[in-house]
Amino acid sequence: MLSQTCEYALRAMVWLAYTEDGLMPTSSLAERTGVPFNYLAKVLQSLAQADLIVGRRGVGGGYRLARPAEEITMLDVINAINPVERITSCPLGLPSHGPNLCMLHRQLDQAAKALIDTFQGVTLADLLDDRERSRPLCDTEMLRELGLKFEGRSIKPK
Repeated sequence: MLSQTCEYALRAMVWLAYTEDGLMPTSSLAERTGVPFNYLAKVLQSLAQADLIVGRRGVGGGYRLARPAEEITMLDVINAINPVERITSCPLGLPSHGPNLCMLHRQLDQAAKALIDTFQGVTLADLLDDRERSRPLCDTEMLRELGLKFEGRSIKPK
């Protein structure tokens, strides 16, 4: 449903929300989120351009959230990478359709609306506050102790 780049961005943002104290170096963030370093560096640039994170270069540098986790939604992160847009008129430009969408485009628009409605109602803080389940990405320390690591979207032996 979401691109791998969006998932990587969400992983990074959740980890930054989880470790709100100080700056997190890109290398540490890549290790903890299971995102390849070079890929993550590009994702972080997009997040910084969207004013979701701030960074500092050099020794002691890294990234942190630009504002509190309670003020950043999943939709903010997704839109920084791959914006979700509603369909308001025929994407094919058919004059006979105008604002009256065909069934295909009406369904796609409804799916986009549902995605927007869902993700704009969930903040990074919400993702960390689900006491009924495990916290996202927080078992990475345990993975390292077990000699495992993230690879792509799955866990593999080191």
